[in-house]
Amino acid sequence: MNLKEKFNKEVVPAMMKEFNYTSVMQVPKLEKIVINMSVAEVKDNSKALINASNDLMMIAGQKPIITKAKKSIAAFKLREGMDIGCKVTLRSKKMYDFATRLFNVALPRVRDFKGVNIKSFDGKGNYSIGIKEQLIFPELEYDKVDKVRGMDVIFVTTAKTDAEAKALLSMLGLPFSK
Repeated sequence: MNLKEKFNKEVVPAMMKEFNYTSVMQVPKLEKIVINMSVAEVKDNSKALINASNDLMMIAGQKPIITKAKKSIAAFKLREGMDIGCKVTLRSKKMYDFATRLFNVALPRVRDFKGVNIKSFDGKGNYSIGIKEQLIFPELEYDKVDKVRGMDVIFVTTAKTDAEAKALLSMLGLPFSK
């Protein structure tokens, strides 16, 4: 059973019972997953952004867009409009496929993994995870990765509160730490 079927068959009835919803439409849903990878060394090495973009494309299964700096910061030798990273927004089938791979394959490969931090909610029902290295994804070959880079994975939900979002994500299979 894939994650979408699990959501419809198990999560919706459980959430309706737990939060006393009167309609199925009140149940929070996973809206999108945004994967962001910033590339600090792009000012010294122009190929770094291409390599990071290729890594992100292998992980997400979708071509990333290049993000640009919003303002100049002299201390970081950064000018406004400079390419600084890449990101992917996943929705529908690709979103559920990525979430399944993240929960069941990638996160258990993290050394000394005891679950994800429960305090990473933003107060509006969205959750973010910081991943220190992209090598936890089996799609990437260790020998072909030029540099270990981290990334942010943001789960955007329609939940109004953090408690609803936590219940939704834990029912979908996100392993929270005790």
